[in-house]
Amino acid sequence: MKAFSLSLPASSANIGPGFDSVGIALNRYLTLEVTKNNKWEFEHHSYLLPSFSDFKDHFIYQIARRVAKKHNKSLPTCKVKIDSEIPLARGLGSSASAVMAGIELANQLCNLSLSPEEKLNYGTDIEGHPDNVAAVLFGGFVITVKTLDEDIDYFRLPALNLDVVVYIPTFELKTEDARKVLPKSFPRKDAATASGISNLVMASLISGDFDLAGKMMERDLFHEPYRAELIPNYHLIKQTAKKSGAYGTVISGAGPTMISFVPKGDGENIANQMKTLLPAYQVEALLIDFKGIQVKLAAE
Repeated sequence: MKAFSLSLPASSANIGPGFDSVGIALNRYLTLEVTKNNKWEFEHHSYLLPSFSDFKDHFIYQIARRVAKKHNKSLPTCKVKIDSEIPLARGLGSSASAVMAGIELANQLCNLSLSPEEKLNYGTDIEGHPDNVAAVLFGGFVITVKTLDEDIDYFRLPALNLDVVVYIPTFELKTEDARKVLPKSFPRKDAATASGISNLVMASLISGDFDLAGKMMERDLFHEPYRAELIPNYHLIKQTAKKSGAYGTVISGAGPTMISFVPKGDGENIANQMKTLLPAYQVEALLIDFKGIQVKLAAE
């Protein structure tokens, strides 16, 4: 085998009312350097990565093996050096990036020639919904839906003239815990209103009316009213970010990170203003990643 490297972006999902269907890729990365080896070996180069005791327990290996097995293939032994800029359990898609890393690892090692749609289906089967995995796979701002007949359709928005600011706290919030506070059903009238809000967010983003998009994304009814109580400074961050020039601020994924959508070029300025308010947070201006998964073969 020829050595190669993988780069996978972080992601944010929901973006307010796009619950379980909207994802955006961000320029923080999970990276893997893969070389031939006489045994399986994983080497971590980031404190953000979870610990493991044996290669068979490694999450990325387990995903790769699962995909290879679907195609009746065996993974060749490798050494995998992994680095990460994506914090765990913060709402920045660390799980989705790892899942897609495992899928792409199997794809490269076993010469599977998987189509983007196959990768999206595998990722969705593992993650349960396609929002984060689609963003990691394609980059940019992606709207997805898994229909009742199990088909997955997606639409990638044109490049948006936006920057983002993220507010990353020190504590974790597991997705399963954030889901427990959500209602099991909605009255039809509330669901119709919530869907209308989501539709208006997407239409205004595509048309470039970012003021309207920011206003409506902050009016989500599907999950933010219920998860707000789990996130310290939720209202303070939203109100202050708006005063600082943000179009809108929402929970990133299931939280506890929050994310503001801001005018292009204003990210650093708004982040610096917010840092004084949130000294215990990692406040950072980020860019939207438009490339998604990148595979680079080593030079001869």
